[in-house]
Amino acid sequence: MAFMKLGSKSEAFYRDGQSWHCISGLQSDVTIEIGEMSFHLHKFPLLSRSGRLEKLMGESHSVDGSVCALQLGQLPGGAKAFELVAKFCYGVKIELTSMNVVSLRCAAEYLQMNEEYGEGNLIAQTEAFLNEVFRNWTDTIKALETCEEVLPHAEELHIVSRCIHSLAMKACADPKLFNWPVSGSNETGRTSGASLWNGICTSTKPQPVSVDWWFEDVSFLSLPLYKRLIQAVEEGGMTPENIAGALVFYAKKYIPQMNRQSSFKNLKSGSTISIPSEADQRALLEEIVEILPNQNGVIHTRFLLRLLRTAMVLQSSPSCRENLERRVGLQLDQAALEDLLIPNMGYSVETLYDIDCFQRILDHFVSIDQPSAAASPCIVEESQLMEGTHSLTSMTMVANLVDAYLSDVAADVNLKFPKFQSLAAAVPDYARPLSDGIYRAIDIYLKAHPWLTDSEREQICRLMNCQKLSLEASTHAAQNERLPLRVIVQVLFFEQMRLRTSISGWFFVSDNLENSQNPNSVLGLSKNDGLDRGSGIEDMRERVTDLEKECQSMKKEFHKLVKTKRSWNIFCRRKSNYVNAKSSEQSDTKTQQQCANGHQHHENGDLGC
Repeated sequence: MAFMKLGSKSEAFYRDGQSWHCISGLQSDVTIEIGEMSFHLHKFPLLSRSGRLEKLMGESHSVDGSVCALQLGQLPGGAKAFELVAKFCYGVKIELTSMNVVSLRCAAEYLQMNEEYGEGNLIAQTEAFLNEVFRNWTDTIKALETCEEVLPHAEELHIVSRCIHSLAMKACADPKLFNWPVSGSNETGRTSGASLWNGICTSTKPQPVSVDWWFEDVSFLSLPLYKRLIQAVEEGGMTPENIAGALVFYAKKYIPQMNRQSSFKNLKSGSTISIPSEADQRALLEEIVEILPNQNGVIHTRFLLRLLRTAMVLQSSPSCRENLERRVGLQLDQAALEDLLIPNMGYSVETLYDIDCFQRILDHFVSIDQPSAAASPCIVEESQLMEGTHSLTSMTMVANLVDAYLSDVAADVNLKFPKFQSLAAAVPDYARPLSDGIYRAIDIYLKAHPWLTDSEREQICRLMNCQKLSLEASTHAAQNERLPLRVIVQVLFFEQMRLRTSISGWFFVSDNLENSQNPNSVLGLSKNDGLDRGSGIEDMRERVTDLEKECQSMKKEFHKLVKTKRSWNIFCRRKSNYVNAKSSEQSDTKTQQQCANGHQHHENGDLGC
């Protein structure tokens, strides 16, 4: 740490309670009062160095020769700084360090200790030492931290801006070229692998310096100073990734709600740090969100979602949450499902998870892709996959994410049908190569909501494309009693069409292979080739036979299902036919008996039927 020694005399002061006295032997003729502390000094050493003290002593000169009393309650640095000023005026040895030079420089300016009152006065001495401090990374940080004690005066003298400029220049520079950082925490890491011989370091290869070497050092600054430093390094040309990394480090350090640990401890000292209040954490989070880099992808989506969840817990402003939702929406394809399952924070909530929040995030993502989707809802051409729109791969990833999210929230009985339908319909159909995910979500929703009407069941089933179901999903859907009968018929129809297409393809290949065995063909084949082709044809015929069997079995299942669905109607119809047949049979029997009796009467000479 840099230091400078001033003065040559030995200690000439002693402290008695709240009073400082000079031991020169001469009676004190001036008393300087700063807060509760009193300094009993002599006029000449003070007025010979300070213009303000000379003026104040001249204004308070008394005729009776009593002790002059001055009040310096506005002195920057207070009694501690004036103690050093008094020693400097008396020529007593003092030591300037990065911890006291800022307050001493401000006090010297306040007391007007310039060159008019002696060569090498305190202003010149402190200013020269500040230039030495700015050359060192660690000393500059310590000086900047002490600026908060005398912030208005330090701002007036541009000490704060000079400290920030020095730190920003070092942070943006290549540490390999200028041999910084010069911080204790990083020096330890760089020399940890060095071997020592008789107290001398024998390592010849310097340890590599990571890009985050300055994150921890500047994290001890207050938020206003930290924001100014971030703006300075951004103007200095630092990459957005490094700026985002520094902000992430700062947020994790001072917002305990973002950390999974229940305690907030200082790992270096082992002592527990006082946890900031929720109001302070909320203000800090809102400030950090405002200065986050706007570039897409420089901040990990998981961190943004943690910020969003913390903002909901701390009840941050709506603009802060909207900003985070928009940022997450822009890179939703990089999110993980477990991070998107944000619990509802309010008291009067219906669903377990915040469905509306995810809907807004998804809308932000889809809104960027609207031009390409409007031009061709089913086909996305390569020319449309330009900057500003999402690629088909990103849309597919988001579609899978939405289907997985719906599968998790579908079991919630309080999830309303319009919300489920709106969330599922937000993803275009071309983004789903397979409809297995959305089918699984629909099946879970139908199971958890058995009270849905037939119309609502048909509406929700329109969200999936039956042609894009896999063989396993089609088999499951064909036997799913929760689906409407029309959907089951569609599934079976498309599956039969798929089988017919496959069979036609096999027959086409088989015909081509048979033609290739013709000796009059353009390409002649040897006998071995003919045998190989013949065996290949037999294998294909066997596979075609298997496919036909599967098709027949599916037809049987379909007929069985249709019979099951209409069994009650058929039973009722058969029963009514049986009753009608019985009554008709009884009527015919009675008629036949009457005719027989009439025929007998006719033979006897009576009129018959």
